[in-house]
Amino acid sequence: MSEHRRRTPQSQQPQQPQYGGRRPTGPTDAGRGQTSAHQSSGMPPRRTARPQPGGGPAGGTAAQPRMTRAEMRRAAQGKGGGGGNGGGRGPAGRGGKGPNGPRPKRFIDYPRWGKSGVRRWLPSWKLVTSCFLIFIGGLTALVGYAYANAQIPTVQNADSLKQGNIFYWADGKVMAKTGYNRQNVQLGQVPKDVQHDFMAAEDETFETNSGVDPMSILRAVKNMATGGSVQSGSTITQQYVKNVYLNSAQTATRKLNEILISFKIGNGGLSKDDVLTGYLNTNYYGRGAYGIEAAAEAYYGVHVGQLTLSEGAFIAATVNEPSTMQNVLADQAAKQRAIGRWQYVLNRMVVNNWMTQADHDAAFAKGFPTPKAWVPHQELKGQVGYLVDLAQNYAEQHSNNHLGEAQMAQGGYSIYTTFDETKVNQLSAAVAKMESQHINPKLHGAADKNVQVGAASVDPRTGAILAIYGGAGIDKGHYTDNANSFGVPVGSTFKPIVLASAMKNGAITSPGSTTRTPITPSSKYDADPCLKIHDQQGNYLTDKSNQSACPEPDGLLHQANDSDIKYGYKPLSFAMEQSINTPYVQLGEDVGYKPVEDTAESLGLDKSTLENPSAGFFIGTSTPSAIRMANVYATFANQGTEHDPYSVSKVSYDGQVQSWLPKTNATPALDANIANSVTKVLQGVVERGTGTNAQLPGREVAGKTGTTDDYHSAWFIGYTPQLATSVVMFKEDPNNQGLQTMKGVGGYSKVYGAVMPTQVWVDYMSNALNGQPVLTFTPPQLMPPGGNEPGAPTASASASASASASASASASSSASASSSPSGTPSSSSTACSDIEIALGTCPTSNPTQGGGKHHPSPSASSGLPGPGGQAQPNGG
Repeated sequence: MSEHRRRTPQSQQPQQPQYGGRRPTGPTDAGRGQTSAHQSSGMPPRRTARPQPGGGPAGGTAAQPRMTRAEMRRAAQGKGGGGGNGGGRGPAGRGGKGPNGPRPKRFIDYPRWGKSGVRRWLPSWKLVTSCFLIFIGGLTALVGYAYANAQIPTVQNADSLKQGNIFYWADGKVMAKTGYNRQNVQLGQVPKDVQHDFMAAEDETFETNSGVDPMSILRAVKNMATGGSVQSGSTITQQYVKNVYLNSAQTATRKLNEILISFKIGNGGLSKDDVLTGYLNTNYYGRGAYGIEAAAEAYYGVHVGQLTLSEGAFIAATVNEPSTMQNVLADQAAKQRAIGRWQYVLNRMVVNNWMTQADHDAAFAKGFPTPKAWVPHQELKGQVGYLVDLAQNYAEQHSNNHLGEAQMAQGGYSIYTTFDETKVNQLSAAVAKMESQHINPKLHGAADKNVQVGAASVDPRTGAILAIYGGAGIDKGHYTDNANSFGVPVGSTFKPIVLASAMKNGAITSPGSTTRTPITPSSKYDADPCLKIHDQQGNYLTDKSNQSACPEPDGLLHQANDSDIKYGYKPLSFAMEQSINTPYVQLGEDVGYKPVEDTAESLGLDKSTLENPSAGFFIGTSTPSAIRMANVYATFANQGTEHDPYSVSKVSYDGQVQSWLPKTNATPALDANIANSVTKVLQGVVERGTGTNAQLPGREVAGKTGTTDDYHSAWFIGYTPQLATSVVMFKEDPNNQGLQTMKGVGGYSKVYGAVMPTQVWVDYMSNALNGQPVLTFTPPQLMPPGGNEPGAPTASASASASASASASASASSSASASSSPSGTPSSSSTACSDIEIALGTCPTSNPTQGGGKHHPSPSASSGLPGPGGQAQPNGG
């Protein structure tokens, strides 16, 4: 048969692979082990038959195009080879990447293969578990590496790193040195009960833990999270490491080093005895005591071996709060805190079987082991102790966290103060002279016991604190600095602040009005006693206490004065000179509490020491310190420019001056003319008013007396252009809270600021200004007359501040003949007040009346109640 007859028609010939590969073995084969082309997902093959030049379809072998070597190699490597018509990426080809092919080989199946939608992006539990195990493994390896490379530092004597601190006078001479008081002891010298006290207080598992106690850390975190007591979570070993090898920096690196070193020490690096010995010897316990031996001496006057279990419990409690616990004798809050911690330690002693319940109950029955009185280093005797505390506190508070108790305890600082040694001694001598002349318990009995004096002297031009008198001395058992503590009402020394605020803000003199009337020292207010006081809406204030010196049958507040003289309407300057209360209480209400409070703050008073809104606020119920009140008057002297009082001029560490100490800033508190007007009024107080005892021959002086209700305090604050000084006198009873009346002190039935406090002021200022240039105050500029209280006689249009001063001088000389508002003589015009007796202006009396004592001007005492019905002290 011929060739053309034997050939099978092309349509019946089996298909040949287009690009190589084996011929299919059957009509359904599309490739080895793969589905046929018509079962594919419809995806086109990667390559199709190349068209023939004649346009016919791909034919037999002879008609197939030849593959390149690269194509043949890819087919041989299985890159879709055997895929038949599916081609290199056919859905059924082995190694194909279609969705119906085998799972891709990836180390991390993410996004997840074969998933769609959100599930495609959600990690599987296998992936999460794997990542967690990898993280834990990596962290473990990291910690293990850090632990393996952590080394216990070379043990050094902690004492060799400690330094003292030096405090200098303003002239550069050494004032005091403070340093470490430490005597190291062996653990065998410390009673076992005392050792257990520290474990109960700080680390109950010390004897068994590995230097770090995770449960303690968790408890500390839990307590802080739930609002419980704040705990560090540190073991005794960690605290030892911090004390000896590291520092107190609050950083993660330091804490990690502490934990690693502690863990290494706890696992054989040091014995438990060595750790506990070093811990007890390196702690700071307050009262300047470093180490357990010094603490035993500081608190109980014994060697450590003589401490009882109960005493040791308190000393263990001081470790976390040394600055608080050291003051348990002077501070009730500190004592209550100490008792609470002492009880906690004893309770934990029982829980840990270090103490029997019977011994515990016996200790509780015996009571808290009160420490002995704190006697500081002899260098800190007298006023130096107060000066060191004042300077150190100032430096710490103004260090922007660069300096604290821990840094000062480490030592190495030089503190340069503003204190003038000569002036400090002169102020102490002035107080001693007054006390020697007037305070005599043997002569006057209990009245002269527990009498306290505080004083402060400030440079008005800079705010530098030049001298203070804080009390008898820390070395004599008087721990509170009377110059820097608050709590004593200032009385009528607050009235200049009210006047300054009225001149600055004006006053609502017409009840119900919103218009403020200008006020000047010549503005007139009713100065009669027992006046009803109204607010800015015209509502009269009530008095629920019924303790006023005035009869109050209507239940309203009737403000009393020190005398029954009916002065009628008088200039505010005159009311200031004679320390009359009624004009300034009503003026304060007219100005408003908030404006007066703002003025007080701008002059340097701390808001926390200002009394709550009440009528008594305007005549001195607030309780600033003597330093702050001296600074207020220094601002008047400095024509309204306020300098915050400061006691440290420079701090250096290891010879390097520290840049963090802020420079003092001058702040305008009052307009200069207002400040100068207040000064002019206060000059009148000294020249012809209640402060005549404060005159310094040849010098201009301005000042104000102040005395509070029932003579609980007496003040005098005065100044010259270059020096402002405040003196306060009060009485405390250690067995009773609050101030005591000073009636009978020094043999005086009434104790005014014009007597003993003024004597101290004059003696000090005379010596402090000796040899200094005589300076004069800047007189105020003339100003229009201010508005008056409704009902006052109209003032002359040409009145001025200076004119009002001369007018008040005239009025003062004829106070006994003052007329009532109607212009008729008062029925009390012939009565004599203590003011007139002191000044010798009473026509029927002489200055020696009253038991032979000279009683200068009083500071009023009226039992002023505030709006809430509480009797409030006031000043005059």
